[in-house]
Amino acid sequence: MAVPTTDDRPVPDVPAGRLAGGRLRTFDIVFFVVGAAAPLTVVAGSAPLAFRLGGIGAPAAYLFAGVVYIVFAVGFTAMSERMANAGAFYAYISRGLAKPVGVGGALVALLSYCAICTGFYGAFGYFARNTLADLTGVTVPWPLWALAAVAVVGCLGYRQIDVGARVLGVFMVAEVLILVVVVVAVLVTGGPEGMSARSFQPGQVFGAGAGGMFVLVLGAFIGFEGTAIYSEETREPKRTIPRATYLAVAFLALFYTFATWAATVGFGADGLVGLAQSDDFGNMYFDLAEEFVGRAAKSVMEVLIVTSIFAALIAFHNASTRYLFALGRERLLPRRLARTHTKHSSPHVASVVMTAVSVVVVVFATLVHADPYMQLLLWTNGVGITGIVALQVLCALAVIRFFWKDNCGHHFTRVKAAPALAAVGLTVGLYLMLTNFELLTGRTGWINAALLSPVVLLGLGGAGYALRLRARRPDLYAVLAGTDATQNTKERS
Repeated sequence: MAVPTTDDRPVPDVPAGRLAGGRLRTFDIVFFVVGAAAPLTVVAGSAPLAFRLGGIGAPAAYLFAGVVYIVFAVGFTAMSERMANAGAFYAYISRGLAKPVGVGGALVALLSYCAICTGFYGAFGYFARNTLADLTGVTVPWPLWALAAVAVVGCLGYRQIDVGARVLGVFMVAEVLILVVVVVAVLVTGGPEGMSARSFQPGQVFGAGAGGMFVLVLGAFIGFEGTAIYSEETREPKRTIPRATYLAVAFLALFYTFATWAATVGFGADGLVGLAQSDDFGNMYFDLAEEFVGRAAKSVMEVLIVTSIFAALIAFHNASTRYLFALGRERLLPRRLARTHTKHSSPHVASVVMTAVSVVVVVFATLVHADPYMQLLLWTNGVGITGIVALQVLCALAVIRFFWKDNCGHHFTRVKAAPALAAVGLTVGLYLMLTNFELLTGRTGWINAALLSPVVLLGLGGAGYALRLRARRPDLYAVLAGTDATQNTKERS
C-alpha cells in the first residue's frame, strides 16, 4: 500500500518500527539527561565566564534556575503521564496548543538538538587536542578527534540504547566524582575569607551583568527535558519519567550551586572577582583542583572534561535520532526514518542519518577553517539553546491549555499554577538570551540575526506546512501528533 502525499503522488509505505520498550530504568534516563548537561564542562568551562559576567552571585543564579526548571517539570511530567512519545515537545505542543504550532516546534526541536550535538564535536576535538598536547606534548588535529568521536557515538546510537546508558553512567560518575573531591577539599581546608553566604544575597544575583550570567546559567540545564523522549523505552513510564526528571534537575541544581559556591570559598569572594576579570579566568577550576588537591587532580580533570563532552555527545545524538524517528513516523520527514533495527529495536536509520550530518558539519568546519570552540561550538549551541528555551515556554503553555477544562485527577497547582509560573520565568530567561545573544556566539551585529533566522523560519515554515496540509489533505493532517488513528502516541486515561 502507498502513503499519499500532499501532491497526490504515491510513495512506498515503509512500516514504522517500534522502539524497544521496557529497556530503560530511572537511573538510565538520569544518566542520559545529566550526561547531556555535561556537568564538568559546565562547571569548569562556562561557570568561570558566569562569574566574569555576573560576579559572585553565580551560585545563587544556578540555584534559582534550578527552581524554575523544577516548577516547569511539575507540569511537564503531568503531560508525560498522559502521553508517551519520542518527539516529546512536538506531541505535547500539538496536543496542548495546536497541530500547526506543534509541527513548527518539532522542526525547531530537531534543529536545536542537532545543532547542539554537532557543535559538541567541535568542543570534543578542541579539548582532546589540548589535553593530549598538555599531557604528552603530542598534537593531533581537532578534526581527527571529532571524526573519531562521530564514529564511536554513531556505533553506540546504532545499537541498543542501554549500551549507551552504561557508557554514560561510567563517564558521569567519574566527572562528578572529581568535582566532588575538589569541592570537599576546598570546604574542609577553607579559603582566605572562610565560608560566606555573600553569593546568595539578592543584590549579588540580580546586579549588573545578571542578564549575561543567566544566559549561561539557563543553558547549563539544557537537556533535562530529554527525559520524556525516552518514555516509549522505559519501564513504567508513568512513574519513571517524573522521577527521572525531578532527580536530574535537582541533582544538577545542587551540583552547580555547591561547585560554584566552593570557588567563592577557595579563592575568597574578593579574590574570585579579581580572577574572573583576569586573562586566566578560564583555568579557574583547574587551578582550584591543583591548589587544593594536587597536580594529579588537575590532570585527571583535563582528561575527564573530554569524557564529559563525549557523554554529552551520546545523549544529544540519541535525542536527535529520536526526533528524526518521531517525525518520520508522523510522515513529516521520510518514512524510512521510522524504521527500527530488527535485533536492537533501535532507530538505526535515524542514527545513521545523524551520524552522516555530523560528519558533514565537521568536514565543512574544517574546510572553512572554523575555530572548533569559538565558532563551531558557540555558534551552534547559541542557536540550539535559544530554540529549546523557546520550546519550553510553548510547552509550559501547552500544559495549561491541555488541562484547562479537565485536570484529569491532578491538582490545580500541578497543571495550571506551576506551568504558568514556569512560563513567566522561562520567558524572562528567553528575553535575556536574545538580548545578550552575542555572549553565546562571541560576535555582534547582523551575524546573530543570521544565526537565529533558521529557528524562526523553520518554526513558521512548519506551521505553514501543517496549515496547508489541513486544507489540502485533511486525512493526513488528522493523524498528526498522536490521534487514535496512529500508534505514535500512547495516551493514558
